[in-house]
Amino acid sequence: MRLTWAQPEDLVPAELAALREQGAPEPALAAVEQRWADAGGSTALAPSGASATPASPELRALARELLAELQLQQQPSSAEPDDWAEIEALLPEPPTFSARATFDRVHGAWAGRAAGCLLGKPVEKIPREGIERIARATGNWPIRTYFTARGLPAEIAQRWPWNRRSAPTSLVENIDGMPEDDDLNFPILALDLLEQHGADLTTDDVAQAWLASLPAGRVFTAERAAYRNILDARPVPETATHLNPFREWIGALIRADVHGWAHPGDVRAAARSAWIDARLSHTRNGVYGEIWVAALCAASLVAATPDEVLDAADAVVPPASRLAAAVRLGRATGRELAAGRLTTAAALDALHAEFAGMHWVHTLNNAALIACALQAHGDDFGSAIALAVAGGWDTDSAGATVGSVVGGLIGADAIDPAWTDPLRDSIATSMPGGAERSIRGLAERTLRLSGAPA
Repeated sequence: MRLTWAQPEDLVPAELAALREQGAPEPALAAVEQRWADAGGSTALAPSGASATPASPELRALARELLAELQLQQQPSSAEPDDWAEIEALLPEPPTFSARATFDRVHGAWAGRAAGCLLGKPVEKIPREGIERIARATGNWPIRTYFTARGLPAEIAQRWPWNRRSAPTSLVENIDGMPEDDDLNFPILALDLLEQHGADLTTDDVAQAWLASLPAGRVFTAERAAYRNILDARPVPETATHLNPFREWIGALIRADVHGWAHPGDVRAAARSAWIDARLSHTRNGVYGEIWVAALCAASLVAATPDEVLDAADAVVPPASRLAAAVRLGRATGRELAAGRLTTAAALDALHAEFAGMHWVHTLNNAALIACALQAHGDDFGSAIALAVAGGWDTDSAGATVGSVVGGLIGADAIDPAWTDPLRDSIATSMPGGAERSIRGLAERTLRLSGAPA
């Protein structure tokens, strides 16, 4: 059996990559890498979570030994702390907003998240080049509607196959409501949690909810590692650090939205709520990704412009962190694109050059792309989610986050019905409480949670 995101032999190259990204001393990492390579271990990170063939017992035993050594290389950073008090001490004063959330904007945020996710679902794991070839071959470039298999030449379909789990329900000819996706399951779970616990929410509450509501096979990367650690009775925050090389990947970022929507305009409160959730499975920039998106979502419900939203979210990210640098790059690239000084292709080239070699579900590259899309097209729903998906990294997650923020900013009534009508007000889910959720119903519950008048 191939155990994705869990096989020790696959965690070794992933941990080496994670430690290098965090600036761990190279001599210690190089020595471990050499021992691993000399024993026949692969030093390449498995792009889909597992190598093709499980390792021999001897090689797997060595992997466990080396992972224990690498665990000692995780060191705290004053520029990228994990503790909330230390994070908060680095932050500037957040902006204040006088407007209050409305149902239309909360509804737009939920519908936008679903539509952006749905656009990216069938092309998840397909690189940027393949996405463009598929879209061009079916008359959908620049991307302006959901993907289709109609008219797609066989050679292109064979070269860049659809995501097998998603394509049957996420191509335009097949869409009948929003199909299940972890990018929607997590917000539904967060809404349940905040309704139950409110400001008293703890990370242990989140862990208990995972065990009660999320089958282990429905979580991936850092969440799967944290799930294993929860079952092993490891305490928070060890759930995020023990044998979890994915601790700065995008999994926490996709859990952020409801923490923002529950605190419209209060980006600091949104960030702290998101931190409580993120620390179960992530550290450093993985945590910052969630608190940044929570702040984007909080501001989107009350701000007047994309710049106001982005500026407000900047105020919750440690300024010397790698996430802050990625967001700055994304925003600068988005400004050049919006001004016509860069083409879409050149903007994406710049982002891909900066993050060359980084895994496609990392927080940093996807955050830069999200920032770019919001900066360039933050009041144009279709263009914004199209750019997030055309970037070719975590297409459904980036599309969902951009759709959420733009939907919250412009409101449901301003989103082209071509994006929202196929959703038929329905999200499929495996969360307890029924196989489907009404998008309108979720928005009504969220508005009540935020304290805004209905």
